[in-house]
Amino acid sequence: MSDETTSVHAPVEVRIDGLSIAFDESEVLRDIDLVIEPGEFFAFLGPSGSGKSTLLRAIAGFGPKPKGSIRIDGEDVTNLPPYRRNVGMVFQSYALWPHMTVRKNVAFGLEERRLPAGEIHQRVNEALDTVGLLELAERRPSQLSGGQQQRVALARTIVVRPRVLLLDEPLSNLDANLRIQMRHEIKALQRQLGLTTVFVTHDQEEANTMADRMAVLNDKVLQQVGSPIDLYDNPVNLFVADFLGTANVIPGAMDSGIFKVDGGITVPAKNAPPDGKALVFRPQNAVLRPAMAPGLENTERLDGTVKHMEFLGSIIRYTVAVGAHEVLVDEPHQVGTAPVNEGDRVALYINPDQTVVLVA
Repeated sequence: MSDETTSVHAPVEVRIDGLSIAFDESEVLRDIDLVIEPGEFFAFLGPSGSGKSTLLRAIAGFGPKPKGSIRIDGEDVTNLPPYRRNVGMVFQSYALWPHMTVRKNVAFGLEERRLPAGEIHQRVNEALDTVGLLELAERRPSQLSGGQQQRVALARTIVVRPRVLLLDEPLSNLDANLRIQMRHEIKALQRQLGLTTVFVTHDQEEANTMADRMAVLNDKVLQQVGSPIDLYDNPVNLFVADFLGTANVIPGAMDSGIFKVDGGITVPAKNAPPDGKALVFRPQNAVLRPAMAPGLENTERLDGTVKHMEFLGSIIRYTVAVGAHEVLVDEPHQVGTAPVNEGDRVALYINPDQTVVLVA
C-alpha cells in the first residue's frame, strides 16, 4: 500500500445512548450504551444472533428505527437517512459492480455526488494508490483475487472521505492465509488514515489482533467492553470467559476468602465476590508436574490423573481429572521433551493471581 494518505476527516467520536432495536415484536438489542473514541479501531464481537451486525447497521442508518440515540462527532444522526450520515460501510459480500472496472467501481459514489470530473479522477487515483491497486484500475472484479476485491471495496469507501468506517465481517470470504495478510493491511490502512473504524466479527482471533477495544455482545445486550487483553484476563461473567478462548470453569463457593470445591479442593481468591460460584483460569495458567516433583512457590497444588493428551504443535494439551472435575492444561512443546503419559498421576500448580472467581 502507498504511503500517500487520502485526505479524510479528523477522527470523530461515536456515542450510543440507550439504544434498543426490535424487528416487528422481536427485540434484537436492549439498552446499549457505548462510546467509541476518535481514531479507535473498535470491534463488535459475539456469536450469531447476538445483534452485532444490527448494531453496526444502526450506526450506518440501516434497519428499523431504534430507540435511544446515536451521535457522530456530537451530531445526533439517529433519525438521519444513511446518505446524510457520511459514514462508509464495507459489506461482507464486497458488493462490487461486476460490469464496471475497478476505477468505475471506486468512482461510483463520487459520480453520484456529482463532483467535477477532474476531482473524481484525482480522488480515485489517491484511493487506489492508498490500497495498492492503481496499476489494476482498468481490470474488472472477476479478474482480481479475493484480497484485491476487498481492497477495491475499501477504496470505494474511503474515496468519499467518510467520518466513520464500518466493516461488516470484511474477511469472512477469504481463505485462512489471506485473512491474516488482510487484517494486517486493513489495520495499517486504518492507522494511516486515522479513521474511527468499527468492525463486526465472530472470530475472536480477528478481534484480538485488530481491535484497540471491543464490545462482546450476547443475548441482546453488551456483556463487556475493553481491550482484548483486559477482557481475556478479567472477564466479568462466564459467557465472556468461555467465548474469548478456552477456560477452565470449576464450580464451588466462597468461604472467608477461600474458594472451595467439592472433594476438598481449595484456592485462595483475593477480591473475589462473596457469592462467587465458579473458579476460572486458562489452560496455560496451570503448571503440570510429576506427582513426586518438588512444589512451586506461591501456588496451590491440585492432584490428578492425566486422562487425555493432544499434540497441537506449539503446545501439548492435557486433560487432567482432579476429583470429579476435568482440568485442561497447556504445556509448551519443546524438542526432545517427552509428553506425560495418559494414566500418570500428576500435580497441577495454580497461582491464585492467575484465577478469577465469577458469579455467573
